[in-house]
Amino acid sequence: MLFLDASSILSEVIEENHQLIPIINRFGIKLGLGDKTIGDICRTANINTDFFLVILNTFLNEDYFPERKLQKFDIELVLNYIKQTDAYLLHGQLYNMEKHVNAFLSMSDPNNSQLKLIGKLFCEFKDELTRQIEQGMVKGDMPLALLTDLKSIIIKHISGSFNENMCYAVIFTIDSLQKDLEKHNRIREKVLQPMLDELSESGIEDLQELIAANRHTKKNKDHTLSQRELDVLRLVALGHINKEIADKLNISLNTVLSHRKNITAKLGIKTVSGLIFYCISHGYISADEAEL
Repeated sequence: MLFLDASSILSEVIEENHQLIPIINRFGIKLGLGDKTIGDICRTANINTDFFLVILNTFLNEDYFPERKLQKFDIELVLNYIKQTDAYLLHGQLYNMEKHVNAFLSMSDPNNSQLKLIGKLFCEFKDELTRQIEQGMVKGDMPLALLTDLKSIIIKHISGSFNENMCYAVIFTIDSLQKDLEKHNRIREKVLQPMLDELSESGIEDLQELIAANRHTKKNKDHTLSQRELDVLRLVALGHINKEIADKLNISLNTVLSHRKNITAKLGIKTVSGLIFYCISHGYISADEAEL
């Protein structure tokens, strides 16, 4: 089993494992790596070396998955990686596959009815994958099932007249996307879902809510909260109701409501779940405190 560490020469690894190129791109690392070690590259690019190594080793080794270690990484770090991967799946892999499928269909016999069914199945896969990614892709395996069926149909059951070279190209793009999607979903299921399970008692129910909260915090990062608003926000995130917050801070209930209105306006976050995530990601409370 190939296992990478900080002293590994990244260019040598990439030469033997081309499938890692889009993975390192998600971290902002481009080709032209020279003979630098992974540790040197990560330090220069301000990348968390441990997280980078875990992701690479996960993709290289089917049996390797240090889920406990991954769950200790900052959730915003993991979410940023997930969002970069989503963008690559939709605008890289899926876009490339669609081009090959369309070329295959247009360059083959227009009277071959099987090709129309293949085109229809691809469209169904595309719609389902897009929908799943938009919803966080934490439930169901329908995209992978559709992709597997599409490849199986082409390999086992296609007949009649068709362009064989383009058919091979479609199979290769399906295989690439399938492997990437399988490993990406494994990270979602074994890293993000356990994180969500730990936070569920605080009201955070799904990945999409975390992503939305993360997006709002970045968008509104210049809207600074006052110290009193931070006090109220922290107590809200810890699960206290408005009356309890008023008593603890020795202020009126109306003042609490006013502070909460200002917090929502400044952060763009309306749900308690989103406010909890904001507090955790900014260090105002810990995940353990949120579970109290």
